[in-house]
Amino acid sequence: MLVFERLEIVQEGFRLVADLGVPEGALAAVIGPSGAGKSTLLGAIAGFVPVTSGRLLWSGVEITGHSPSARPVSILFQDNNLFPHLTAFENVALGLKPSLRLDASEREQVVRALARVGLEGFDARRPAQLSGGQQTRVALARVLLRARPLLLLDEPFAALGPALKAEMLALVAEICRETGATLLMVTHDMADAEAIASQTLLVADGQVSGPFATAALLADPPPSLRAYLG
Repeated sequence: MLVFERLEIVQEGFRLVADLGVPEGALAAVIGPSGAGKSTLLGAIAGFVPVTSGRLLWSGVEITGHSPSARPVSILFQDNNLFPHLTAFENVALGLKPSLRLDASEREQVVRALARVGLEGFDARRPAQLSGGQQTRVALARVLLRARPLLLLDEPFAALGPALKAEMLALVAEICRETGATLLMVTHDMADAEAIASQTLLVADGQVSGPFATAALLADPPPSLRAYLG
């Protein structure tokens, strides 16, 4: 379980608190008004945003003070974080070894990860030679190769068209179910939450609350969420 134990994040007039737990293996959306702190929450889990007080635990082990690389976390951002001078193969291989010095077995793992996201044969292409959807698949393959038990998505599919976004969401859900990974997905699109997230965290008014059953939350949203949804 991912546990926020009286967690508090304070930044220049901004304050966010969380005191809750997300079960292992859950597929959870993170929703709320713009500027409420959804990305900040994911940044704190990943170790990029400092925690002011409280604790963050994964499977009973405190990770509050761990460096980002030492956390059981992979995070996928909207810009995919691909290096333009590297091939698709090399961008994925970074998830396994930043030195890119791979043995035969490790190279095979990279090839399998690319194939798993539908990019078999795209190994030598650089990001500029790939469509937006293909670039997202490369980033997802890198996440898959890292095999971390906690996957954070910060709207990586927001720029994709509806059909491609639905396909990517389905692929993420399938991968999480195969690997048992826990998913926290920031989204502004309630249809995304309904598509793959059975649980939802609500970030509003300086507080993270939940997890709630997604369908029940959207059927009867609290005032802060109702105002956002319109």
